[in-house]
Amino acid sequence: MKRLLATLPALLLATPALAHLDPAEHGSLMAGATHPLFGADHLLAMVAVGLLAATRGGQALYALPLAFVGAMLAGFVLALVGLPLPLVEPTILASVIVLGAVVAAALRLPVPAMAAVVAAFGLFHGFAHGGEMGGAGALAYAAGFAVATAALHGAGIMLGRGLLTRLAAAKGALVLRGLGLATMFGGLAIAVG
Repeated sequence: MKRLLATLPALLLATPALAHLDPAEHGSLMAGATHPLFGADHLLAMVAVGLLAATRGGQALYALPLAFVGAMLAGFVLALVGLPLPLVEPTILASVIVLGAVVAAALRLPVPAMAAVVAAFGLFHGFAHGGEMGGAGALAYAAGFAVATAALHGAGIMLGRGLLTRLAAAKGALVLRGLGLATMFGGLAIAVG
């Protein structure tokens, strides 16, 4: 009881912790741009989209990022207008695990099929962004997270293509598969943590 009474003032004076930047303090654009960077689930999934695009090459280099970002913006709009989307957080975690597994297994699905998968996941990521927008201005916030997401996709593509061109093809592919496996296990760790 003494411990409870001793900690009560601290509990009453505590302010909520913000996992993302406060738009009132940092601006809507920066709040949106940092949102994908501050969530390990978003970060891993978005880089994994780039890694997946890099493993496939060709049209996938632009089709997968465009599908993800486009669907993410659609999910954001769904959140803004108040339409429900069930199982948002579990689906975001599933995106990390599934995308990591696809990279790890080096699955060579047709580009339209891969684009459909990443778009489905992007919808849920965008919905989560919309649900956590707070007092940010919608257009600047959306522009921020869309640009940051595209940059994360680009980082995954550059990393993947760099591994495939700088290392012997077999070694680069093996390292990419390892990154996919690490992504998958990262998602599992978030799920149980």
